[in-house]
Amino acid sequence: MLPETLIVAVAQISAEPGDVRANARSAADLIPRAADTGAKLLMFPELSLVGYDLTLFTDPSTWVIEDDPRLDAVRQAGQEYGVTAVVGAAYRGPDGTAWIASLAMRPDGEIQVHGKRNLHGKEHDLFQPGGEGRLLDVGGWRVALAICYDAGVPAHAADAARQGAEVYAGSVLYTREEARRLDVHFAARAMDHRMFAVAANYAGTGPGWESCGGSGVWHPDGRRLSQAGTGPGLFTTALSRGELQALRDRDTLAGYPRGTA
Repeated sequence: MLPETLIVAVAQISAEPGDVRANARSAADLIPRAADTGAKLLMFPELSLVGYDLTLFTDPSTWVIEDDPRLDAVRQAGQEYGVTAVVGAAYRGPDGTAWIASLAMRPDGEIQVHGKRNLHGKEHDLFQPGGEGRLLDVGGWRVALAICYDAGVPAHAADAARQGAEVYAGSVLYTREEARRLDVHFAARAMDHRMFAVAANYAGTGPGWESCGGSGVWHPDGRRLSQAGTGPGLFTTALSRGELQALRDRDTLAGYPRGTA
């Protein structure tokens, strides 16, 4: 039988600029805290292993590879506590592909790498767009990963819904001026496709930006279930499969194709 509840944790943090090892250790330290709440999924912001500063990436040490030993602390903590932790990185693939990536550290030790599909601005000078990522299985729930502007492109969530996603989980940076954008993007993705939506945003500031915070979870009917302030913290929310299925069943009975209700 499929599990009724998934507890999701979002880490609204600031990053140590350019220090992959230190940020990985900090992420690993949050995993037992998330596990204590019953969370099986722990989301971090976009590029959480280095911070969002595109000038950093001339330094080779700011890039990671799939078997990067600096990630061992996160991988081991996820295995020990049964938590899938999704951290953000500048990722260099074996073929030289350069992605803004979400690295999903699974409790079985596997790392699933997801590339940001919808780049913007100067990101195009440094990175290639990712392809269509495969869904994560988190405790029997089907989770699609998004990275920041992916959530602003409706086709991205539509593709996730076609794959059967129940949760649309984003690692993001939305600035103080973009607070309304954050809410609208994730509320719309949730409501249009009857998925839970999750966003992990930064706390604090970086070069040329101040985060709006506001990490949290949206219900498949589009309303907010949880909302962080602007400061750092670990925030958890329980997702109900029963509530999700009830909405999907109602739409089916009403004759609504997914994406129009």
